[in-house]
Amino acid sequence: MTSIFELFKIGIGPSSSHTMGPMRAAREFLLFSKNKGVFARITRVRAELFGSLALTGHGHATDRAILLGLSGEVADKIDTASIAPKIEAIRQQKQITLLDEKPVTFAEATDLLFLKEQTLPGHSNGMRFTAFAGSEELLTAVYYSTGGGFITREGENTVEAVKAEPPYQFRSAAELLSLCRKHNLAIWQLVLENEKTWRTESEIRAQIIRIWRVMQACVERGLVTEGILPGGLNVRRRAPRLARKLAEQGSADPLAPMDWVNVYAMAVNEENAAGGQVVTAPTNGAAGIIPAVAHYYLRFVNGADEEGIFRYLLTAGAIGILYKENASISGAEVGCQGEVGVACSMAAGGLIAAMNGTNPQVEYAAEIGMEHNLGMTCDPIGGLVQIPCIERNAMGSVKAINACRIAQRDTEEHKVSLDQVIATMYQTGLDMQTRYKETSLAGLALNVIEC
Repeated sequence: MTSIFELFKIGIGPSSSHTMGPMRAAREFLLFSKNKGVFARITRVRAELFGSLALTGHGHATDRAILLGLSGEVADKIDTASIAPKIEAIRQQKQITLLDEKPVTFAEATDLLFLKEQTLPGHSNGMRFTAFAGSEELLTAVYYSTGGGFITREGENTVEAVKAEPPYQFRSAAELLSLCRKHNLAIWQLVLENEKTWRTESEIRAQIIRIWRVMQACVERGLVTEGILPGGLNVRRRAPRLARKLAEQGSADPLAPMDWVNVYAMAVNEENAAGGQVVTAPTNGAAGIIPAVAHYYLRFVNGADEEGIFRYLLTAGAIGILYKENASISGAEVGCQGEVGVACSMAAGGLIAAMNGTNPQVEYAAEIGMEHNLGMTCDPIGGLVQIPCIERNAMGSVKAINACRIAQRDTEEHKVSLDQVIATMYQTGLDMQTRYKETSLAGLALNVIEC
């Protein structure tokens, strides 16, 4: 089973599938070449991008990600301040040091190709890496970035990588609820027991605290950092100005909590759009929703504490696992319903748990959170994770809180199950025209002038 820490990953913006995934794939290819015994002979590496990666890669900083990955950088450890000078040096010198060990020539015009008219069969986010010794082809491999920073290598034998099996395996929300009833566990408790298969409880708590601290730091930076977001759309950061206005107005407005939720979500996604450090939740494009709802819980819910955040993230992780294993969290595969929709569903169910709600209420809130995001397209203007992505996170956060409130107030049996809505989301995504799935060929990306 997927671990919640595979969903909540610390990395850099602006995209988990188009930045973090390719960065990881580039590095993994070179490690693969070491395993094959050819790394020492490499004199040149070529990277080819296909499908959505090719169409929106420049806006999603895929080119920078490939260069960083080939350099050996890891997303959760890189100093974001070092990125721009490192990329500039590679481009000026036309040389890259593979895995920070082996200098080779690298010219982007011939060694990093955006093949916009071609796709690979496994996924819209396809990459092919080839290593050469002079004119001799040493090794080639195809990778797919499947959403949330996850990657797969074509032909890879995944059987060897199977983890130890957790005690409470579930493949559906119905199974999850049944296991909880049978063993008298809250969903967060069941997830904790599963995670203890791979880590001690103290390690789990420490990693959750680390994830939460990165989320908090991201919000804090986003609330004070002014300026224009990179990429050419000239989008001004709004979170600092809105936060100042809210602070001046005070809390007399009954909808002030919702205003703060909007600002928290926008702060995160403006940081993401600027290439800052964020946590995939479950993706970068939807990274603002879970932190925004968590900040709402701590600031505006009576009796809230960090133990509630622990319950919140464990429960949200369980819901994310259901989507990851039964559908998709990739905008390039199923549209933004697989990113903002999934994050909304995760946050809605997680908020119920933070407030000590019941397992059926968690399932109901998660179902509502997705049901009203079904069919959402992924149509970023200019291929940038800015419009409509930043505001879309704000809307998803408010929807998650409302879904929680509906589930709390209406305890009668609901007609649509979480399993049914997950299946519907996936079917809808497969039926959606490709141009509406992170290609910037339709929707707002087509009908709004870029700059």
